[in-house]
Amino acid sequence: MGDSFTATAPILGDRGDGCVRPPTSWPAQLADQIGLGGTDRFVDVSCNGGTIDTGEGFTLVQQARKAAAAGAFGPATRAVTIQAGWNDTWGSSPGRAFPSVDCLLDVIRGCGLDAADQGRLPDYRAVSGEVYADRVRTVVDYVRYYAPNAEIVLVGYPEVFAGDQATACIQVGAGIAVQPNAAGYITYLTALDAAQRDAARILGVDYFDALAATKGHGSCTGDPWIGGITGVDSLYVGAPIHPTPLGNSVVASALRDRLAF
Repeated sequence: MGDSFTATAPILGDRGDGCVRPPTSWPAQLADQIGLGGTDRFVDVSCNGGTIDTGEGFTLVQQARKAAAAGAFGPATRAVTIQAGWNDTWGSSPGRAFPSVDCLLDVIRGCGLDAADQGRLPDYRAVSGEVYADRVRTVVDYVRYYAPNAEIVLVGYPEVFAGDQATACIQVGAGIAVQPNAAGYITYLTALDAAQRDAARILGVDYFDALAATKGHGSCTGDPWIGGITGVDSLYVGAPIHPTPLGNSVVASALRDRLAF
């Protein structure tokens, strides 16, 4: 279950349910690595735009229902992964990290700490482990009941922009667009990562540190595992400002080792 960082939905293509899940996503690559790709023992209900509980799209509750209908939960279920929170609203701000990526592209106002008060970015001050745990608890309890032997894993997000910087870099074609005032956006991502870690502890579930697995390969690095806005990957096998196939491969392999498959 998860959002576009799980599905890594490309701009082009449709799976029929409105959710695109290419073979280069980390769940698909993980399934292939453990020999479950293309079988009914692997169920992926992630969707571009997915949230924990914000909006009327593919929330975690809706994804859990969809997975249950596909027979994903039972005594034989070994692992259930959840990667969500990026697209949710937090606090009183109506802003979301996506689609408010335009905050990063705002050359006038930038995407600083004041963007949350302006409703252009989630309120990073309202993101905490306690709140995150409360928001995902219903789905976690549901999975625990119907898949009692499954390891539940909250999957963190990869490095998009390093947390010790205030500048965001976005590949646009052959060039790079630089947002020097991205402190608000990066502060939100840092807060979300900390909240996921704390929520896993509070709920007594596992946490997979995708940030550590991809450290040094964010969008501003010399070897980025994050795709640009107009790259080929963003059109067919990836998504703008989302992991590249290589980045997803690294996450898949590290998660496979963590789950000991």
